[in-house]
Amino acid sequence: MTVDIIIYHNPECGTSRNALAMIRNAGIEPHVVEYLKTPPSRSQLESLIARAGIGARALLREKGTPFADLGLGNEGLSDAALIDAMMAHPILINRPLVVSPLGVKLCRPSEAVLELIPAAQRGAFAKEDGEQVVDAAGNRVTAG
Repeated sequence: MTVDIIIYHNPECGTSRNALAMIRNAGIEPHVVEYLKTPPSRSQLESLIARAGIGARALLREKGTPFADLGLGNEGLSDAALIDAMMAHPILINRPLVVSPLGVKLCRPSEAVLELIPAAQRGAFAKEDGEQVVDAAGNRVTAG
């Protein structure tokens, strides 16, 4: 299936790897942007945030980043200041951020990517931790 999906991906991140695997499980090979090697431009980042319908703070990653050292917990910081920090330190951009014909979304948890894939899953899928997300018929498994 030819569908234009972009995933801003960090191969070191399990959530990002799981989201990428679910896209591929639908028979789609996305355009993978390893954003730590090839960060988005400021205008791209601003557009992604706007299209996702979130503020810059919602895209900010704390764990394993200079978040605390940079004082980014200060709620008084503007979106522009937070984007400045993400441009200077791309590790601050949370992942995976997925762009599809159905929208833009920060896919945390990874199964949130299923809302952006315009094709059925081709078979069962379990996340790296063993959690079943899609059954053998390609249907999403709901908790509970």
